[in-house]
Formats: sequence, C-alpha cells, structure tokens
Amino acid sequence: MDEIVRAVEEAFGDKGRGDVEMPPKPGIHPAGDAFIHAMPAYLPKMSAAGIKWVSGYPENFKRNLPYISGLIILNDPSTGVPISVMDAAWITAMRTGAATAVAAKYLARPDSKMLGIIGCGVQGRSNLEALHTVMRDIEEVRAYDISSTNLQRYVEEMAAKFGVTVKSASGPRNAVEGSDIVVSTGPILKHPSPIIEKSWVKKGVFACPVDFDSYWKPESMHIMSKFCADDVTQLNYYKSQGYFQDIPEVYGDLGELVAGKKLGREDDSEQIMSMNLGVAIEDIAVATRVYDAARRKGLGKTLAL
Repeated sequence: MDEIVRAVEEAFGDKGRGDVEMPPKPGIHPAGDAFIHAMPAYLPKMSAAGIKWVSGYPENFKRNLPYISGLIILNDPSTGVPISVMDAAWITAMRTGAATAVAAKYLARPDSKMLGIIGCGVQGRSNLEALHTVMRDIEEVRAYDISSTNLQRYVEEMAAKFGVTVKSASGPRNAVEGSDIVVSTGPILKHPSPIIEKSWVKKGVFACPVDFDSYWKPESMHIMSKFCADDVTQLNYYKSQGYFQDIPEVYGDLGELVAGKKLGREDDSEQIMSMNLGVAIEDIAVATRVYDAARRKGLGKTLAL
C-alpha cells in the first residue's frame, strides 16, 4: 500500500502541474443507481496510458456479485498498441484508499488519533489500510455497517491486521462524533437520503466521502472551512448530470495541493472535506506498476491480438 500511495501522490502532483491528460469520465446507467464508466488517462512522465472500463451495481450483493467490477487496458504510449489487460476491482479498491491517504496527508491534523469508518466492505478495508500508512498516530477506529455480520468481521479482522483498537459503532452518529478523520464508503446514489448532521462533526475534522454525498447532509458539508475535490472538472460534470445538488464551492483539488499551488490545512480547528470521486490517473498510475512488476516476475499470460 505504501508504494500505491506514493504512485497516486505522484500522479496528482503531475496533474497539479498540468502534466497529465484526463477527460471527465463518461458513463452509461443501465439500471437505477448502477453505472458503467470509461476512464482514460495519459501520464507522460510515467510513460503510462490506458483506460478503465468499470461498473458499479449497488444491488449486486443480492446476486452474490461484487458492487465494483471492470477491466483496465494499458497501451504503449509510443505506438498506441494495447500491451496489457487486467482486472480493475483490486486496483480500484487500493487506489481509492490511497487517494484518501494522500488527501489526509495534506488536509488532516497530523496528530489525528480517532478514525470513523462508515461502510465495512472493500473500501472500508482499503481506506483504513492506506490511512494507516500515512497517519501513524491513529489509535482507534470506530466502524459502522448496516450489516452486523460485516461489521463484526471487520472489527475482528482489522484489529488483528493493523494492531489498532477497532470498535463497533452503534450507528453513523457514533462513528462520526469525536472522530478526527471520517470516511464514508457506502453505495453512490444519485438521489441520496443523507443522515450525517453538522452537529456530529468535530472541530479539526478531516472528512473524505468516497460515496459522493450519499451520507453527508448539505449543511454538514457547508460548515467545512475548505471543501476540496480530486478533480473539479469531473465534479462539475457530475453536477450537470444531476448529482451534488447542494455542495460548497470548491477550494482546490488534490493536484493543486500536492503541487503546492494551494495550501492544505492551515489551522488545527479547520473542518476540511475532500470529495474524492475517483479519477483515471490513479488507476493508470497503479496499473502501470502492477504491469511492470508482473513483467519482472514473469507473471501473466501472453495473448495474441
């Protein structure tokens, strides 16, 4: 994970300096809140080019299928020839957690000790893993999930894996109140019914929703001293598609923070949110490293095109 965090931070630094090509991701929506997105990116300094074709189907659990599935195709930037096809689910999980950790590095209080996690699935795990590599003072995690079975499994597994105290929260409020960092990882909904109240959110908090505004009421976002995003162009695109009906004005994006064009946290009392939508440079930066590692180790299967 530490290598993935470094790769994602490097990608955002390149973005902040204008050294990447990444259009907003177009998508189709075959069923309700389900989506299938195309996410292309080109990172010249990494000699990395490719696309992620990824789907998210919130009702898939009823069919014993994962919420997120997809493929990543890498291309040789000098010829355009496809050089690799790989699964996207693991990379999506890991790079999303890594993006949260990068945002926390610049926006969270360095001495943050309490982490609140809402949603104890794949993202709940990867976000804790990534934050654990960056925020070394975290001592306690309070986790909540609508499934008591998933919650109990999470508490047991994460405590054993990371050596921190992990407690079951009785509800979202119990996970949010008193937490220095709050990460929500539920399904992405176009017309959500958010529940997080502004009164739950402590001074000095860093919040990172990876489920858009599904959990956060508008007033709980408008109290933020700084409201950031991973990509403003993409955020505006989503707004044009009917998402994010009431959010604050964006202060800056992660690329600007990493490149030093915008200041991150300036005061311990600031309440800061980074609305991380997930962007293609994260996927292609990580996928390129996976590809290089597989080549070095002689892994994978050669296919004839």
